[in-house]
Amino acid sequence: MDTGTLAMAREIDFSFLALFLRATLTVKLVVILLIAASFWSWTIIIQKHIDYRRARRAERAFDQAFWSGEPLDDLFDEIGTAPEGPSARVFAAGMLEWRRSHRDDGGLIAGVQARIDRSMDVAIAKEADSLTRGLSFLATVGSTAPFVGLFGTVWGIMNAFIEISQQQSTNLAVVAPGIAEALMATGLGLFAAVPAVVFYNKLSTDSDRILSATEAFADEFSTILSRQLDN
Repeated sequence: MDTGTLAMAREIDFSFLALFLRATLTVKLVVILLIAASFWSWTIIIQKHIDYRRARRAERAFDQAFWSGEPLDDLFDEIGTAPEGPSARVFAAGMLEWRRSHRDDGGLIAGVQARIDRSMDVAIAKEADSLTRGLSFLATVGSTAPFVGLFGTVWGIMNAFIEISQQQSTNLAVVAPGIAEALMATGLGLFAAVPAVVFYNKLSTDSDRILSATEAFADEFSTILSRQLDN
């Protein structure tokens, strides 16, 4: 390779901003889409870490209070109808239905156990929806971002070959910018996809653990209420 070509190649700006500004409109749109997807993915990841940490802390506090021997009615009066933590909210839903099932004379309306179980099931479903909200976006980014980046790369390489054909030259100064712009899209696709896949798997596992603990508590609480009804 002659000295002039090398000198021309060294003068080309290969910074991210320069590559983006030189890229075609299609590649620019792909880059913007991938950057936005990556930014939103990290927003979800950080928020979910905060939410799950708060949920685990609330679970430990409520579990300690529930098994402390304090009367359930007193505990319900203490935490209210909108407490913090999945198990506490399931408990509140069950206790609220328990109180609503009492007649004015102090007796219980028939079918109270089934209604309490349904109320807790609804509360569990709401908790599951809250815990998993946003995870589907991470899964979508993880599965599609590499292909979106590949599309940008294919489009960029196609335009690089068009540039070569127009200038009738294959020297480095002509080829390198177009190829670099094209590969930038693939790199961004992987940059968006890899963290999304890794944290989707981790957050899904964390969500399942929290939800499993909530369902286990609901079963225990239902058993306690059933024992009280039988007595």
